Amino acid sequence: MPEGDTVYRTARHLDAALTGQTLLVSDFRVPRYAEIDLSGSSIDGVISVGKHLLTRVGEVSIHSHLKMEGSWHLYRPGSRWKRPASTARLILTTENWVAVGFDLGTIDVVARDDEASVVGHLGPDVLAPDWSSASEARAATLMTASPDKEIHVALLDQRNLAGLGNVYANELCFLRGVLPTRPVSSVDLPPLIALAHRAILVNRDRTERSTTGDLRAGRQSWVYRRENQPCRRCGTRIRAGKLGADELTLRDVYWCPRCQT
Repeated sequence: MPEGDTVYRTARHLDAALTGQTLLVSDFRVPRYAEIDLSGSSIDGVISVGKHLLTRVGEVSIHSHLKMEGSWHLYRPGSRWKRPASTARLILTTENWVAVGFDLGTIDVVARDDEASVVGHLGPDVLAPDWSSASEARAATLMTASPDKEIHVALLDQRNLAGLGNVYANELCFLRGVLPTRPVSSVDLPPLIALAHRAILVNRDRTERSTTGDLRAGRQSWVYRRENQPCRRCGTRIRAGKLGADELTLRDVYWCPRCQT
C-alpha cells in the first residue's frame, strides 16, 4: 500500500493540474455513484490526509483511497492510457486534462462540510502543513491508549498517526533501536513520533525514498526487505517475520537482533 509521502505527491500533481478548472465530464464507474454528474462544477483543490485523497468539486468532496493496487494518472485529452480502461473507477475530465483513478480501493462522495465522515477517524496527519508539537503529543496519547500493543502495529494504526506505512514502521523501529514487538508502554514515544515526521518529510518531494540518506539502489533502507543481509551498523544478519493486529493485517517485519532490543 502506498505510504503517505506517495499519496501526498499524487495529491500535489492532481491539484496542480485540476485546481481552478471546470469539470467537463465526471464518470464514476462504481454502481453507487454511477448516476452522479458533476459536470460544470469548479474543481477547488486536491489534498491528501494521511493515505486518503480529497478532491473538492463544487459542493462535494470526492474521497478516494488507493489501497494496494490503486493509482491516479493524468493524461492529455485523446492520449493513450497506460492501464486498461476496464480498471478505471473514476474519470474526471477538464479542458486540458483527464484524471483517471485506476483500481481505487475506496470512492465516496460527501458534502464538503462532511469530510470528517471519511477522514475524521484518522490520527494526526504526519505530513499536515500545521504539524506541531501538539500533533506529536496527541499521537503519543492515542498510542498509549493501547499500552500492550506492539509498537510496529501501533505505528501502522492510522487512528494513531495518519500516513505511515510498513516501510516507515520498520525503519523507524530500527532507527530508534526498538524491536517491532516491543509494547507501546516501554517505548519513548515523543522522539519516535518526531522522527517519523522528519523521516517522511524529507522524502515527501522525491520519488526515491531513503531512510539511510543514501539514494543509491540497494542502499536506501536499514532493514526493510533486507532479510539475511548484514546490518549496516553491526553486521548481524537481519531477521524477518510477520506482525499485525490480526490475521488480515499481518505485515512483513524486519529487524536487527543486536541493534534493536
